[in-house]
Amino acid sequence: MPSGAHEDGRRTSAEPAVRWHMPAEWQRHERTFMAWPSSDSGWREALPAVREDVAGIARAVAEHEPVTLLAAPSEAAEARRACGGAVEIASVPVDDLWMRDSGPTFVTGSGRVAGVDFHFNGWGGKQPHERDARVARRLLSQRGLRRIDAPVTTEGGALEVDGERTLIVAESSLVNINRNPGRSRDRIEGALKRCLGVSKVIWIAGLRGRDITDYHIDAVARFVEPGTVVISRPPSSARPDLWTRAYHQARQVLKAATDARGRELRVVELPEPDPTRIGRRGRYFIASYANYYVVNGAVLLPRFGDPAGDQRAAALIRDLHPGRAVVQLEINTLAEGGGGIHCATKQQPSPR
Repeated sequence: MPSGAHEDGRRTSAEPAVRWHMPAEWQRHERTFMAWPSSDSGWREALPAVREDVAGIARAVAEHEPVTLLAAPSEAAEARRACGGAVEIASVPVDDLWMRDSGPTFVTGSGRVAGVDFHFNGWGGKQPHERDARVARRLLSQRGLRRIDAPVTTEGGALEVDGERTLIVAESSLVNINRNPGRSRDRIEGALKRCLGVSKVIWIAGLRGRDITDYHIDAVARFVEPGTVVISRPPSSARPDLWTRAYHQARQVLKAATDARGRELRVVELPEPDPTRIGRRGRYFIASYANYYVVNGAVLLPRFGDPAGDQRAAALIRDLHPGRAVVQLEINTLAEGGGGIHCATKQQPSPR
């Protein structure tokens, strides 16, 4: 732990104030953190297949930047065999693979890096995650990084920033009794501004109780640069329902919004794959190309098995992230668990 810092984020009188802020994902990374789903996780017979997905993502990230994968001490050897020598294995007990949500949200300031602990509680108590609830604290302690104790509960997948002090969130996953009982939207917004160094919060309504995350923003809308947002568009064959209404509400809000610098947002649509072309999938399968992950020099994008949709998504992401390679990965088992590549990764930014 840095001299003069308390684990709960308080400063001593000897430590100067630091203005922390959350960088955009496309800014330079120090490394990526991931997690190895434990043998007693809820994956049951799908555990070997989802571990293959995790290992494939880890190896792909390692082509571009350092990767540290957290694993229980008793399972570290298996994780090392699956991921190869380019991936560092850290002995930290975990429940599942969703590092985006359980890990700390990193912020930078004055040439330093710290981590915000948003007190992961299993997406509002929907699943028991006793070990994952301690991942942020343990990881920051192991890495000697300051821990900032957030006064609200949320997950990394609920937070999307442009690196210039604009944040997009869904009200359904934050202003929710299962995470922040008794806290108003204004109070939660104030806490997010202080923890992440943002000055403008754009709220979409989202959708409560229909998926485990209560509508995480990282499967819906992503900044690709300041002033430009890509939004996941339901397939043209989708019938009007709660999900399509949530999409239209998010699109309407974003097209009318301005960012922290007063710019109107450019909204680019990223069509989801044709469900008739990706085979039979479970009820929790997330077919969102928007849940991609930007690494140093590349973008890791899911491939779902709709050839036209996969190619269209790759071309669009390549145009939106010029100068980066687009690497497409099959993550079908992981997606059956309701997440994607972004959900399984967490970037530690380089100091700024």
